[in-house]
Amino acid sequence: MLTTTQLQNEIIKLKKDKDVCILAHAYQSHDIWEVADYVGDSYGLSVQAAKAPQKTVVMCGVRFMAETVKILSPNKKVILSHPQASCPMAEQITAEDVIELKKSYPDYSVVAYINTTSQLKTVCDVCVTSASAVKVIKNMDSDKILFIPDCNLGAWVAKQIPDKQFKFVSGGCPIHAAVGEKDVLLAKKLHPNAKLLVHPECTADVVKHADYAGSTTGIMDYAKSGTDSEYIIGTENSIIQHLQYACPDKQFFPLSKHCVCDNMKLTTLVDVYNCLLSTGGEEIVMSDEVIGKARRCIDNMLKLGN
Repeated sequence: MLTTTQLQNEIIKLKKDKDVCILAHAYQSHDIWEVADYVGDSYGLSVQAAKAPQKTVVMCGVRFMAETVKILSPNKKVILSHPQASCPMAEQITAEDVIELKKSYPDYSVVAYINTTSQLKTVCDVCVTSASAVKVIKNMDSDKILFIPDCNLGAWVAKQIPDKQFKFVSGGCPIHAAVGEKDVLLAKKLHPNAKLLVHPECTADVVKHADYAGSTTGIMDYAKSGTDSEYIIGTENSIIQHLQYACPDKQFFPLSKHCVCDNMKLTTLVDVYNCLLSTGGEEIVMSDEVIGKARRCIDNMLKLGN
């Protein structure tokens, strides 16, 4: 029987011995954070992986994140920590769906949220993150944007770029979308002095009440640097725990106790350990053609986002 600390020490030793880089998405549990080489959002982790000297990368997150790592680091071995960890939003729309949508909107540029599969990215014009979407789309030559798949994030972006015309599909994060205005009103009643920080994957009825709306990293940075002592967190509830560790002098409350991503919770510290023992996880394998076409979508984001 191993304690958490003993297991973490084993993982740290193994990753050094085997020259492995461990990436942990922000929604992973804190015990996994503590053994990771890099922690952050999906795209930021992919960039760090590409810069890392290690030739093997373990992604503690969901499948599209591991695919993005592979796209940016095609020569590295990329392992998804839990084979069943997927993203419901990423699976809502297929590449074939996009091809059909293009027929209906031939003069629109297709913008894909990074929370999409590698196959879907191959037929889109540019990829965006929640942090980069406004800047990237503002810099696009096209004035007509088909934004997929998150209509909540898309509407939030469109509101900040009124000179462009947007079309959306009915998609998004079911976890964020399930939080409603009633949750906001209740949370504010319980914590009247707390600032409300939300992810733009939430509905407009939630976002309109926010003191800050932005990416997961943006939410954490705002809370860490803010002078207020209380914050209501409107994104995946693991962020509350991470902020509690980072800012023990502040208080953090969930916007909804139901804002929990089951897929992110699949990965455990033992799963990470098994990946390093080569008895767990799944290697991400993609064709050169898919990597090349999907990479173009991401490269356009880098170009437009400077």
